[in-house]
Amino acid sequence: MKVLIAEDDPTSLRLLEGIVKKWGYQVVSTTDGNQAWEAFQGDDAPRLAILDWMMPYLDGVELVRRIRRRKERDPVYLILLTALGQTSAVVTGLDAGADDYVTKPFNPSELRARIRVGERMLELQSSLAERVSELEDALSHVRLLQGIIPICTFCHKIRNDQESWQRVDQYISEHSDAQFSHGLCPECLEKHYPACVGKEDPG
Repeated sequence: MKVLIAEDDPTSLRLLEGIVKKWGYQVVSTTDGNQAWEAFQGDDAPRLAILDWMMPYLDGVELVRRIRRRKERDPVYLILLTALGQTSAVVTGLDAGADDYVTKPFNPSELRARIRVGERMLELQSSLAERVSELEDALSHVRLLQGIIPICTFCHKIRNDQESWQRVDQYISEHSDAQFSHGLCPECLEKHYPACVGKEDPG
């Protein structure tokens, strides 16, 4: 997984780069809010980010707000890195749209655990998005069979969108995932095969 790190302090940035790479992640490093924002504009943008609160040009909280205002993008898990330990500061960051926070100086084990939580959340969101897409596809098939469908009074053929007439089973097969097996109802059996009525199945 690709992880973005936005940190303006060179020492902290090198430390974060080293440990995050050691954990097996691909790292994208930026040194201010503008660079981090640009990194989120590409098609292959990181899905998880560690953002320093205090950065030049665009601080971590405002960067979080901008990311959350984006439309029709893949979910992103955002962790704020801050030296501000007050409850009010934490609430401000979470209200802005951050998913989690880590206070400086950070504990590497704690940071790793929080990144793993982010991974699990993103995997769950991706799985749910796939299920929603499958459900929407299924509903689209159902919708095709809604509304008024012209059907012949005598032969019961259906008039399709091309203004031609086709059998009911053909029409439904083309507009849904339904499958058919053919048989005879008691009325048709008596009408068309009267000699077979009342006979026991030889098998």
